Amino acid sequence: MGPLRSVVLAGGGTGGHIYPLLAFADCLRRHDPGVRITCLGTPKGLENELIPPAGYDLRNIPAYQLPRSINMNLVRTPGRMWTAARAAGKVIDEVRADVVVGFGGYVSVPAYLAAWRRELPIVIHEVNVPPGVANRLGMKFTKHVAVGFPHQPAQAESLRDARVVGVPLRRSIAGLDRAAMRNAARAHFGLRPDLPVLFVAGGSQGARSINLAVAGAAKELARNGIQVLHVIGARNEPVSVPTDLPVPYVTLPYLSDMDAGYAAADLMLGRGGAMTCAEVAAIGLPTIYVPYPHSNQEQKRNALPVVEAGGGLLVDDAEVTPDWLERTVIPLIRDPQRLHAMGTAAAAYGRRDGDEALLNFVYEAVSR
Repeated sequence: MGPLRSVVLAGGGTGGHIYPLLAFADCLRRHDPGVRITCLGTPKGLENELIPPAGYDLRNIPAYQLPRSINMNLVRTPGRMWTAARAAGKVIDEVRADVVVGFGGYVSVPAYLAAWRRELPIVIHEVNVPPGVANRLGMKFTKHVAVGFPHQPAQAESLRDARVVGVPLRRSIAGLDRAAMRNAARAHFGLRPDLPVLFVAGGSQGARSINLAVAGAAKELARNGIQVLHVIGARNEPVSVPTDLPVPYVTLPYLSDMDAGYAAADLMLGRGGAMTCAEVAAIGLPTIYVPYPHSNQEQKRNALPVVEAGGGLLVDDAEVTPDWLERTVIPLIRDPQRLHAMGTAAAAYGRRDGDEALLNFVYEAVSR
């Protein structure tokens, strides 16, 4: 198989679609600096903030939320979808794409439709169970389906024949040596090098219930010599943290270089989004997972295999109180042997080569 000349990547809306897309784009470029990479997005998606600064060509097309039930929107959808697919097709023709690789989100559907009409190879990467609605639709047009985690083919009939490749991770995370980076990362955030650090982050949206519980436990954590690095989430209200604590408690609205947060941490407290699970497992960071409660439980399904492998703890959102955190976090973070065992188990479950494995899969699909 010769090198790919032009690749169209589709995925947008949330970080869960965009971060693996960017990591895969970086991998493509590493292998062939001359490859043309074009990303499809929508005017309102987070991709507008993430893709152009990373140095990739972003073309926005109209994309419409797919209705999950039969209603008037579904009746209007074919016309809208036709418009969006025509726009995607124009881009595909202009860049003379060899393949379309989709990561989910509404923008993927017009890309899949346009590629299918041109008999162009389509590769789908999916990280959730059940698969997202856009990728479910895409699976009607291709057999080339890759997944991020080993539990997915077992849990979803539609993914039974999918190839497990892992999740493409940014190099700054896939190559992270936490121990080597620890002191520099702590200095960067104004944390002390000699005391344990709890890293709290609820994903790109943050998590109000987690934020309030940790702020409520701040005094007791500090009294036990535990520092906190707390990413509130840009869309959340600021939390009030006591000011007279004996050890640092650092709050940030948002953190773009998560690798620094991971490196500073002894233990993480966060949600169970697919990207979080993939990243913390790959780097062997012990984590307490608090899956988002108002969904189809996909975050619980993401986190459970890591926890069952010994790489962390799982707790229901409703149970996360200041009292629970004090009883759980304090003894755990002060037990280096237990943390080490958890970290080792997480790393054995996770993988750092998802980008390379997906690239090999794409080469296979194109050569067929």
